Amino acid sequence: MLHSTWRGFIRRTALAAALAACAAGLTVAGPLATDAAAAGTLTQVTAFGSNPGNLAMYEYAPSNLPAHAPLVVALHGCTQSASDYHTHSGWQKFADQWGFAVVYPQTSSANNSLSCFNWFDSTKDTRGKGEAASVMQMVDTAVAQYGSDRGRIFVTGLSAGGGMAADLLADYPDVFAGGSVDSGLPAQCATTLTAASGCQSGSQNLTPKQWGDKVRNSYPGYSGPWPRVAIWQGTADTTVNQVNGTELRDQWTDVWGIGQTASSTRSLTGGTTESLYDDSTGKPAVALFSISGMTHGLAVNPGSGADQCGSTGAYYLDYICSSYHTALFWGLDGSGGQGGGTGSLPAPSGLTVTGTTDTGASLTWNPVGGAASYTVYRNGTKTGSVTGTSYTDTGLSAGTSYTYTVAAVDSSGAVGASSAPVTATTTGAAPKCYTTDNYHQVQAGRAHQSLGYTYANGSNDAMGLYTLAVTHTLKETSPGYFVVADSGC
Repeated sequence: MLHSTWRGFIRRTALAAALAACAAGLTVAGPLATDAAAAGTLTQVTAFGSNPGNLAMYEYAPSNLPAHAPLVVALHGCTQSASDYHTHSGWQKFADQWGFAVVYPQTSSANNSLSCFNWFDSTKDTRGKGEAASVMQMVDTAVAQYGSDRGRIFVTGLSAGGGMAADLLADYPDVFAGGSVDSGLPAQCATTLTAASGCQSGSQNLTPKQWGDKVRNSYPGYSGPWPRVAIWQGTADTTVNQVNGTELRDQWTDVWGIGQTASSTRSLTGGTTESLYDDSTGKPAVALFSISGMTHGLAVNPGSGADQCGSTGAYYLDYICSSYHTALFWGLDGSGGQGGGTGSLPAPSGLTVTGTTDTGASLTWNPVGGAASYTVYRNGTKTGSVTGTSYTDTGLSAGTSYTYTVAAVDSSGAVGASSAPVTATTTGAAPKCYTTDNYHQVQAGRAHQSLGYTYANGSNDAMGLYTLAVTHTLKETSPGYFVVADSGC
């Protein structure tokens, strides 16, 4: 059991968790999980690998999820559940708005008496082991299912989930492009249960280099690129002392090879101070959000505003929508991750694909008052800047889907909010076909197995037993979407 301060989490009962699951529209699925997720519900996936960490996998995706969309992994806090985190955290709003999928790993009292992720146990939180390995199997399953962009996978977590998120960033910097640690602990702060309480309650008196070494030693020999990390910490947190925010800042700025003096600071709503630490290109690599007076929990801000999200509850505290600012920091709005930006211009409306060729895609959108120019993003990366309200992207690959957003830029150069995404698929490429046995189709990421049977990714076409003895031809009709084509391709 964790240090006694974790006992403050014990406010939820099995009945409350069940009611929360019902309220969230939770469904349970095996091989047909794709269809349920496409309907916009939180869905359990029952087959995602060997699962050495004994975790449960839940996922959410909007009905219009484009190909090559980002993927966010969100880890709940102690005594919480995937459904609880999905309901309160606000991630669903931005998944729907900006087009990405969310995976919610869930632990249980069988793993930890308070249903905490074991961020302090080296047999469970290190690369290739235990809970960390289970989360990676979930990532691989979701990427195969949704055709997610492997260059835009992110992880976030609250409290013990935040500690595990930090560990995952250190364990798998080759997988995660960014992370967010909310009221959590530095990566590998503790490797035993005894040491965990010390991490929670006070300073470990380590230098930035010593903190950075804990990350570098988690995946020896890896030299980058490193994830971009957002840190959220309340100044009145007595469960996870606020010094953990400073230690996380020291850890990840050292990993990036940058100093611990902020490149810029600004005040946000809810008594929040944002401090950004830029890399050598001037792009924020680390962001520290310090929330004055906030105790232990995840910062939310219920309401219908663009920068509002979530709902209050036990350990969901009304200060600021942390999920919104984290999503901006990662560039999930299509801005490419500019640290949240300072522009006040609204998102352009009416973004439309007006035509495609085998190497290009044309776009138009409605004008924004006060805009001096517009920036166009392809798959989250800036691809062009124009003064008008149309753009043609060129040099694309045939038969490939691309996701576009556009943002207005004012006369000072400040970039405003990004539009809702649209997907353009170029013409001209013939479908690809793959013929092999069911086992190798699954290993190649074109199919998945459940309860000993195999199903094509995307279509969920039944393929029979998960074995070397059964062979099928799969046709990839769009990126990541396969159908059985035994009669001809």
